[in-house]
Amino acid sequence: MSSRRIGSELACLIALLGVSLSAFPVGAQSPAKAGAAHLDSVEVSGSKRFSSGEIAAAIGLRAGATINRDDLQAAADKLAAIGLFSNVQFHFTTVETGVRVKYEVADVPEVPVSFDNFPWFTDDELTATLKRTVLLFDGGAPQSGTILDAMSGALEKLVQARGVFATVTHTLVNFPLGGQRMQFRVVGAELTVKSIEFSDALATNDHAIQQSAAELIGKPFSRSTVELFEFEQVRPVYLAHAFLHVQFGPPSARVASGSPQPTSDGVVIVAPIVPGPAYKWGGGLWVGNSVIPTRDLNAMVDLKLGEAADGNKIAALWERIQSLYGERGYLDAKVDAEPQFYDQDARVIYSVTITEGLQYRMGSLVLTGLSIDGEKRIRAAWSIPTDAIFNEKVYEDFLDAGVKRAFAGTPVHYEKVGRFLQENPATGRVDVLLDFQ
Repeated sequence: MSSRRIGSELACLIALLGVSLSAFPVGAQSPAKAGAAHLDSVEVSGSKRFSSGEIAAAIGLRAGATINRDDLQAAADKLAAIGLFSNVQFHFTTVETGVRVKYEVADVPEVPVSFDNFPWFTDDELTATLKRTVLLFDGGAPQSGTILDAMSGALEKLVQARGVFATVTHTLVNFPLGGQRMQFRVVGAELTVKSIEFSDALATNDHAIQQSAAELIGKPFSRSTVELFEFEQVRPVYLAHAFLHVQFGPPSARVASGSPQPTSDGVVIVAPIVPGPAYKWGGGLWVGNSVIPTRDLNAMVDLKLGEAADGNKIAALWERIQSLYGERGYLDAKVDAEPQFYDQDARVIYSVTITEGLQYRMGSLVLTGLSIDGEKRIRAAWSIPTDAIFNEKVYEDFLDAGVKRAFAGTPVHYEKVGRFLQENPATGRVDVLLDFQ
């Protein structure tokens, strides 16, 4: 290679890059667009879920392309906008064969993906479509970013190819059992529920469940609605029958047969349920309690050894214990009940750890939003004296009924009463703040 050619390429690179080594956070101002140069290599590091090649392809950079400094910054901006990565930075250097660029990223946490109302496809079919058509889709999704729009667009094309002319949206939703999911939903072609088929005999034959399920018939199909129904209406029935390990599989749906149009008929929901063993009560083991003796805690249990372990009664027991501590001023008390399952004889024993915390006494009653007469009425009705042991049940009863009694016979009416307990661990006092609106 002639010295004239080498000098020409180096002059071009110097004009392009300005320096031989730089690092820019995303969003940094790039100098004016200059000359172009040959891209020797691209490397992306920091991701545990995606390879360097996969990420480089997603942002449109490949070795051999002609690029300038603005192109490198634009690629970094695109990388950050996808939503899968944070702390995006890039470094580049010049070599005889061109420019070598290295991007550094950090993976952001992903949430599971759910498909709310796609009865024309199985979840596997929908997932396969996204993996085939959306770069960097690996089964989950970030909470924001351009990849979500790409996923919605891919699903929308799939739905429309089936003859369903609708749009697809995405929303971050809370799951009934905890956690969040990115939910994709068809808008503009909702199908109604024709029937619900449960896989387990208890749900099929239970009158209360069937009565509640009837309210879903004729309503727009939504998997999240079905899941909420299972959590609020079906699960308590199974817990009452001591099926403490009941598992609800993802509800699926199929378009009812007999209609040539994909949106003109209802859907049949299939709700898989695996009840697991029906457990017997094996007792509770108490740790950390000193204010309430163990004999008193055992006396609060309304289950006998060997009796069916009614999950609703067990949950109510922990709430009663928590409330009892609140009545005695232990506002920070925590009841942590950990079940120990013995499947050989279908028995459950709970290890209950109680963290009692401080005992609080009544501090100040702070009232806002009241007239002079109204404040007098509320203070006269309030029954916990200053410095007395705070009773959380009295506090709750006052808000539920005491306020109404205080204004009985007057035209005064408050739509809302804001409430807040302001604890001061240093003094062991709790102030009650009530805002009348």
